[in-house]
Amino acid sequence: MKKKEFFMLLSAALAVLGIVVVGIRGSSVAAIGWGLCFRTPGMPPEGPGDGAELSRYSAAYLGNTQEKVLYLTFDAGYENGCTEKILDVLKKHNAPAAFFLVGNYIERNADLVRRMVDEGHIVGNHTMHHPDMAKLTDKAAFEKELKDLEALFLETTGKELPKFYRPPQGSYSQKNLQMAQSLGYRTVFWSLAYVDWKNDAQPAPEEALQKVLSRTHDGAVVLLHSTSQTNAEILDELLTQWEAMGYRFAPITELFP
Repeated sequence: MKKKEFFMLLSAALAVLGIVVVGIRGSSVAAIGWGLCFRTPGMPPEGPGDGAELSRYSAAYLGNTQEKVLYLTFDAGYENGCTEKILDVLKKHNAPAAFFLVGNYIERNADLVRRMVDEGHIVGNHTMHHPDMAKLTDKAAFEKELKDLEALFLETTGKELPKFYRPPQGSYSQKNLQMAQSLGYRTVFWSLAYVDWKNDAQPAPEEALQKVLSRTHDGAVVLLHSTSQTNAEILDELLTQWEAMGYRFAPITELFP
């Protein structure tokens, strides 16, 4: 079998498992899709990068797996009426979270962004325009996507943007990680997620709870989309069940001791 044919078959097999690989890992500019394979309930999933490799570039996807702790993160490309309820639930449970926002969101929802900050949540950089960052191999173009959002956040809140970055769609390359690190950023992936972003095909609350709880593991970095009506509906019950399981909620700053 030729090398190219082997790689195509391997990529197809990994895609079935939820791991998407684009390009050759040996290249620093090869695009890598952050995908997860949940093999064993209650255990951390397998991802395309291991923690030791990621930590070299100030990146992480998993916290302390020896402690019952969860890190709540939300991605938001736009607002559709769910975030206020999500913030209410987080406040009720005294649960810190990180909201990774794009420029369009900050421009159109300044009051919500200021509320996130005022209530002690972290606002992270999800880029100004939500491009596929793995395609930005030019450092100036990469830097502009992050710097423009920093400037907008400062203008909106009067505060410096915390230096946490999440690549849109989880698409990245080794060079991306290096460039983000050189700008003082820590890249935050995730170890727990489910298909919650399709607004025209939202899962039923019971299905979503079962899916998330079955994938819960110690040290999980949880990714939820704040655009999801289902997430807004189940969040109170979800956090209540996690608390009953003995979990505490910690800020993503703890991922980088």
